[in-house]
Amino acid sequence: MNQTIRIGTRGSRLALWQANHVADLIKASGFRTEIVPIETRGDKVLDVAIAKIGSKGVFTEEIEEGLLDGSIDIAVHSAKDVASTIPDELEILAFTEREKPNDVVISFDNKFSLERENITVGTSSARRVAFVKHFYPKINTVSIRGNLQTRLARMESGKCDALLLAFAGVHRMGYDHLITETIETSYFVPPVGQGTIAVETHKKLSFEKKEIIRRWVNHETTENCLVAERAFLKTLEGGCSIPSFGYASMEADMITLKAGIISLDGREMIKIKRSAPIDQAKELGKSIANEVLSKGGDRILHEIRRKM
Repeated sequence: MNQTIRIGTRGSRLALWQANHVADLIKASGFRTEIVPIETRGDKVLDVAIAKIGSKGVFTEEIEEGLLDGSIDIAVHSAKDVASTIPDELEILAFTEREKPNDVVISFDNKFSLERENITVGTSSARRVAFVKHFYPKINTVSIRGNLQTRLARMESGKCDALLLAFAGVHRMGYDHLITETIETSYFVPPVGQGTIAVETHKKLSFEKKEIIRRWVNHETTENCLVAERAFLKTLEGGCSIPSFGYASMEADMITLKAGIISLDGREMIKIKRSAPIDQAKELGKSIANEVLSKGGDRILHEIRRKM
């Protein structure tokens, strides 16, 4: 039996951090690991919005090809980047324990606030742009893509006054000192999967390696929450360019999911929050998605896709 697990990942510093984190978890089992960096469409094209590149698989497709051709054993992704539907031959086998899921504001000005007048905030997320338009209509937004270091350089050059990012990435890269505000999930609801790492495999991966991944990498509570979130996203047929959101939490044997969609201009938002027993997590996600669609989400989605 091959005692090495080959890990495919993007080549950015954050992606490599995530791959090394998964590798460290696996090494406790006695298996060796090998990290294989793979460049994706999302890494190659930085001067256009994600929606213009393609809404599905922007950061995962090339890595999934490695799973399909057998050049890697597992693929490590930010869970928020994984499309709601993946190739039939593949499966998501594990989710790491979730980091704090909040969005944060970072700036070189430690007194920066979103309440200021005449400010510009950088983000590459359609959801964040829509939330800013909804909650902070006086703020200007500018599209800034690339790894965190690239975005910081663009902020330093004057492209924007602050950046809106996920706490997890900022924290993992050691830039906590630049955080000026942590935004509550009660109104800036995270996208599906924010804060956790997904491990994807080919269904034909050896039973022994699958058992290693499940035992040493998977975090059961996070997985239960992601089952609900991803069921919502799949039913909604959302993607990276769709300003949908979904965040589940667990208490005792109940899962609470808060999810919905917001129009690109931020004027209309449909948000539903409901709870269900753990064994009904998938059904909870589906039912909330169907309710969102029936309450006008289908119209919002149609309008968004018409403009894409």
